[in-house]
Amino acid sequence: MIEEKKFDYNSLIGFVLIALILIWMLYQNAPTPEELEERAKIEQVEKEAQEEALKEVPQTPVVTETETVKEISDSLRIENLKNQLGSFAYAANLPSAKDQVTTLENDVLELKINNKGGYIVEATLKNYKTFDSIPVYLIKDGNADLNLQFQAENRILNTRDLYFEPTLTRNGENSILSMKLKASENSYLEYRYEIKPGEYMLDFAVQSQGLSNIVNTSTPAEMQWQLKAHRKARSISYENRYTELLWEYEGDKDDYLGQGTQTEDDAPNVSWIAYKQHFFTSILLTDTPFKTTHFTSENLVQDEEIDSLFTKNFTAKFPLEFKAGELAYSMNWYYGPSDFKTLNSYDRNLDEIIPLGWGIFGWINKFLFMPLFTWLATWISSYGIIIIVMTILIKIVLSPVQYKQYLSQAKMKILRPEIEELGKKYKDNAMKKQQETMKLYSKAGASPMAGCIPALMQLPVFYALFMFFPSAFDLRQKGFLWADDLSSYDQIASLPIYIPFYGDHVALFPILAAIAIFIYMMMTTGQTMQMQQQPGMPNMKFIMYLSPLIMLIFFNNFASGLSLYYFISNVITIGIMLVIKYFVLDEKKILAKIEEKKKQPKKQNKFQRKMAEIMEQAEKQKALQDKQKKK
Repeated sequence: MIEEKKFDYNSLIGFVLIALILIWMLYQNAPTPEELEERAKIEQVEKEAQEEALKEVPQTPVVTETETVKEISDSLRIENLKNQLGSFAYAANLPSAKDQVTTLENDVLELKINNKGGYIVEATLKNYKTFDSIPVYLIKDGNADLNLQFQAENRILNTRDLYFEPTLTRNGENSILSMKLKASENSYLEYRYEIKPGEYMLDFAVQSQGLSNIVNTSTPAEMQWQLKAHRKARSISYENRYTELLWEYEGDKDDYLGQGTQTEDDAPNVSWIAYKQHFFTSILLTDTPFKTTHFTSENLVQDEEIDSLFTKNFTAKFPLEFKAGELAYSMNWYYGPSDFKTLNSYDRNLDEIIPLGWGIFGWINKFLFMPLFTWLATWISSYGIIIIVMTILIKIVLSPVQYKQYLSQAKMKILRPEIEELGKKYKDNAMKKQQETMKLYSKAGASPMAGCIPALMQLPVFYALFMFFPSAFDLRQKGFLWADDLSSYDQIASLPIYIPFYGDHVALFPILAAIAIFIYMMMTTGQTMQMQQQPGMPNMKFIMYLSPLIMLIFFNNFASGLSLYYFISNVITIGIMLVIKYFVLDEKKILAKIEEKKKQPKKQNKFQRKMAEIMEQAEKQKALQDKQKKK
């Protein structure tokens, strides 16, 4: 039988008594308030003593896992840079190894140079605005690049990828910026910029120190200069027509790339390179000519409605040769207006950048029209009035030539009945008709060519002015009447669509010029049209309508100053012709002189006698052939 377990009350009482005894003992041993206060003072003293001891003994930093990973990563990065850049990894570990710009400026020009590449990343002309009133930036938003490519320690390096260390100082009023690409503290490639007050031209040097043991000096470094030209005018197609790449070579020769879609050329001994953008220009000049230079020009305006930001993309590549193991090139940068007076003041043949025309046309502009224009500008403030006054003076000077032209036309008009009679009489014998007509001209002292010669004499003047007005920087953003800019078109209305060759606007000066040309053509060719059209001669009626049409369509995007000149010129010409016709020439007197001259024996020179003999022999030969045909 299993014995039933009973509850042990004695054990329970024992546990309770022990617990009460422990509580009583803890109570008896608890510190008094005085003892607690004393203990707190002792702990405070011990804490202050420990803190003082910690200040005297340097503590060992606790290295965390994150910091250990960072140190390993930095070590790997440095090792990777050494593998990529060799000694120039030194530059990549300097505090200047970041995209940071330094500003270099004077009162007309502001330049920003980036540590990366050491080149100008922004060039602003302070005193000029674009057609839409924003500052003129020749360089901005990565449209330009300057890169020096060289071999170093079996690597090909490009300065555009490397970091330069900037140092900005002053020399009197000049500001100097030294950009050094360092291989060590005493070994570096340096770009040195120096800007002077009021100048668009700044000094630029490319030089090196202590690189002969690092860089392969047996192979020239190659400099690459690229610029994508920003649009700055209202009509991008008109601006693009005057945007081009030019250079000087072999002393004083100059050349340029054409307006093709993609053009390129090479030139030896180049002393300056110009990226001309109609009214503004970026130029690199050198005291030591580049041995050979390769140029490219890409036309970026294929469709004016779409390609509206850039005109052309220019590039130039040329070698920089090492001398005694180092580079030492003294150069200049020009960022400024395409103004003849400004460019000519540097005495570096930079005036050739302005397209004044070749040969005699350039001479007329340089030594006649430009001085006249400048002189008038000292007396007259309105450039529209200057164009009008200048045109009047030119027409007055050319009026004797125009008088001879109209006199020849008057003689031809008087002789027209007789010429028509000869045409009827010899309608079946063209050679005989031509022979008798020439005899009539000779007796009367008239010639159809007499009217052409004075017109040809005026062509150099007209063409020179055609080149002058689009290149006159002073006309830029100068208003006259309804035209707010004489260097751009004078818009009076907008069109809802874009018309090829014409544009999306209507300009008024070309319309007025076209009307004036039409009236002038009516006055000069109207008489010719009344005469029988000679075989092989141009259709004068077609020319009479074509000339005004060309003016109306193609000049709609041209500078309003040029259209103003053509309008005033033709109005004055019409006025001179009317004065000559009604107040100077008397057709009755001219007829009397012609009749008197016919009666006089006409002496022929050697050439005229020879021509007469040839025509007589030809006439006899033709008569003989006709006689044989009848047989």
